[in-house]
Amino acid sequence: MSPAEQQPFERDVTHTLQRLVPRLKAQASSAEDWAEFEPNLEAQFPRLFSLLRGLYGDQYDFFWHLEQLLHTIFSAWQERTKTLRRQDARRERDPNWYRNQKMVGAAVYVDLFAGDLKGLKERIPYFQELGLTYLHLMPLFKAPEANSDGGYAVSDYRQVDPKLGTMQDLKNLAAALRKAGICLVLDFVFNHTSDEHPWALSAQQGDPEHLDYYFCFEHKWEADEYGRTLREIFPEIRKGCFTWREDMQRWVWTTFNSFQWDLNYGNPAVFNAMVGELLFLANAGADILRFDALAFIWKEKGTSCENLPQAHQLIQAFNAATRMAAPGVLFKSEAIVHPDEVVKYIDRDECQLSYNPLLMAMLWNSLATRKVRLMTRSLQERFPIPEDCAWVNYIRGHDDVGWTFDDDIAWELGINPHDHRNFLNQFYTGRFPDSFARGVAFQENEDTGDCRVAGQLASLAGLEKAMEEQDEQAIESAIQRILMLHSIIFSIGGVPILYMGDELGLLNDYSYEQHVDRQNDSRWVNRVPIGERELALREQPETPHGRVYAGLQALLAKRRAFDLLGEGGTHIVETDNMHVFGFIRHQEAERMLVLANFSEHGQAVSQSFLTGVLSPDPLTDVLADQPALVQDGRLEIRPYQCLWLKPE
Repeated sequence: MSPAEQQPFERDVTHTLQRLVPRLKAQASSAEDWAEFEPNLEAQFPRLFSLLRGLYGDQYDFFWHLEQLLHTIFSAWQERTKTLRRQDARRERDPNWYRNQKMVGAAVYVDLFAGDLKGLKERIPYFQELGLTYLHLMPLFKAPEANSDGGYAVSDYRQVDPKLGTMQDLKNLAAALRKAGICLVLDFVFNHTSDEHPWALSAQQGDPEHLDYYFCFEHKWEADEYGRTLREIFPEIRKGCFTWREDMQRWVWTTFNSFQWDLNYGNPAVFNAMVGELLFLANAGADILRFDALAFIWKEKGTSCENLPQAHQLIQAFNAATRMAAPGVLFKSEAIVHPDEVVKYIDRDECQLSYNPLLMAMLWNSLATRKVRLMTRSLQERFPIPEDCAWVNYIRGHDDVGWTFDDDIAWELGINPHDHRNFLNQFYTGRFPDSFARGVAFQENEDTGDCRVAGQLASLAGLEKAMEEQDEQAIESAIQRILMLHSIIFSIGGVPILYMGDELGLLNDYSYEQHVDRQNDSRWVNRVPIGERELALREQPETPHGRVYAGLQALLAKRRAFDLLGEGGTHIVETDNMHVFGFIRHQEAERMLVLANFSEHGQAVSQSFLTGVLSPDPLTDVLADQPALVQDGRLEIRPYQCLWLKPE
């Protein structure tokens, strides 16, 4: 905003607040409540006003919607418990609390891990044993029985799936996790609702108000005006992004599935309503909200309707509203898009946390190729983010592994991106000669070979095949791959995430093939039930599963011992060995060099490389608690070994 525009804008903000505050203040249940809320309002209102005026300022009823939004925000503030308000205050005094080296996360399906929410509460001691401080519960809200998209077709944001429990059970779990020092992470599915959501049901009855909550077109040409510039997200399953509803005699915008209706954020009433849903989840005890499919939330004719500037404005407006009513709550971006677009959502005033799909893809790429050049070049360009934000680093997702990387960088390195993705698909589905992996193709296009890959981490890393063949050397190699991958995400910078079951080295579950409702969705191969029998594997140190668990416990203990693995910076370095990936963590004068050998053969880096990137001092291998041995000008690195090196 230019200086010439600033003064009128400030007058508008002041005058608007002067008009709205008396009516808002009259809603206060006590003078203390208002006194505590008012600083939040004054701090965030100018930003919120600017963002919403940019999105909706040309609508005749803009100020009415603005006032309704403020009432929603203030009501949520008054409903927020004293315990949560005290937590907000602590976090505002320590704004980088989530970048601490003790932050370690896990994601879990409630039903697969504990049956229901009450059962999950009983498993808190196990989470504490692991050292978790962050627990992401996969979608658990009410959804259609048949068409749920794994819970991402939400029918009610304020009701838990009855099979898992009640909203009170969720609140009780949140309180118990808070007492145990574990943050609760929930999904905020805000691009779309289920077609069984009350808003959608009302629209199906022809209610004009709720028809405008979605994109409902009477004529095909109206949908086509948008559709000609859209890409199909799941072309193997369905064509186009619109669904004809015979009962409504309308076309409905359905980007992902015919039963998931895209919300119309061009309507300010939709934004206001979704702020209310978000703050309800925050008041239920959510510490972090994962913003699902955020790249798609704004629609504009003649565009791809992905990653538009207005999408960023909307998320920033959600951010400002949340800082008024629940300032300790964070947002996590789920943007599985081009790496250049992923980083645009990461900002203190937008999403403070973001999944790192590039790192995930590059880890698997380097395991398959035994070379690290594509990973090194990609992360050198795209790992840096604002210092007050953090990556959420993961080795595999709850769905599948997709091959996210920049085609231009690949071409620069002489790699044909299309052919290389095809190779990776072949390798991780076990079709490539001598592949160690046992993955399953997900949404495979038999004509083009395009697909993504599903599978448990241990199966993708070779443990399943090695155990079937009773090959002790292959088992050892698979375990070392698993530990090396975790060594990297535990040290590279950000919040490392485990998918429950991976800490035990659990293998693929192929039983989904006999399940009528699941046999066409190969992602169920890595959605493995975890009961007492599986948990008992950690107490069997002689088994591969026990060895994986013990190895991860040792790595996590080391992570917690070094402050620079939390708030320290990261510098990706190019080593003098094409098989060895490296980066430096640094905080003030403290430095640590991490080196990972992606080959099944021993490798080495030179003394001159070590001296150039770290120091001429003797080095300590902190994972082994012993001096690093440099002989004849070389530091030897065992197959699939990861070293954390510090100057003595």
